[in-house]
Amino acid sequence: MTISDFFIIPATAAHVGYANQICDEMFESAKARGTGIARRKPEYVAKKMEEGKAVIALHKDGRWAGFCYIETWGHGDYVANSGLIVNPEFRKVGLAKAIKKRVFELSREKYPKSKIFGLTTGLAVMKINSDLGYEPVTYSELTQDEEFWKGCQSCINYDILMSKDRKNCMCTAMLWDPVEKERELKEKIQRRAEAKERLERIAKKQSLLKRIEAKLWKSTKKIMGTVGLRFGI
Repeated sequence: MTISDFFIIPATAAHVGYANQICDEMFESAKARGTGIARRKPEYVAKKMEEGKAVIALHKDGRWAGFCYIETWGHGDYVANSGLIVNPEFRKVGLAKAIKKRVFELSREKYPKSKIFGLTTGLAVMKINSDLGYEPVTYSELTQDEEFWKGCQSCINYDILMSKDRKNCMCTAMLWDPVEKERELKEKIQRRAEAKERLERIAKKQSLLKRIEAKLWKSTKKIMGTVGLRFGI
């Protein structure tokens, strides 16, 4: 089985029939890991599908294979790609990474000016986020929307979060900032332009040196020829 056996697409109302299975697997997966996530009801997941704010992976035989949805916070200033889950039957074929990439793209399409963030305890998800360009940040750089933090109440680590005044917890915070990425891109383009300009200057100098060397060699040959004729060499 390979990633080509799956369709990874934005979810629609046609996929709401999978909502119960997805929520059940989210809960079982979190319980197996011994960590907590904000538990969502099937109605909530179904709504995300209907709004076009989710990505679903389907095996070519029609079985659901994975899922992730988009949430917005702080009046759309922040976006989170939440609830990433892969059906146990289809793990270890690269689905998590492919789903994360597609929901990230969907988030950028829908909310191009928003910061995209995530909280996770999973090393695999951290690696995927890092590959997408997320950077580890402090909790203070995340949304301060109270509704977001209320979602942590169903997490088994909620008491730890509150005891630390929401400054840190068991999850690692990661952020993708479009303003920062645009700045980095401009700097990269500028560095490339400067490097190209330096190479062009070097090439010009080398060309000039070659012309001078050729001219000097030509003059030397002419002088040597004249000397040779004069002294019969």
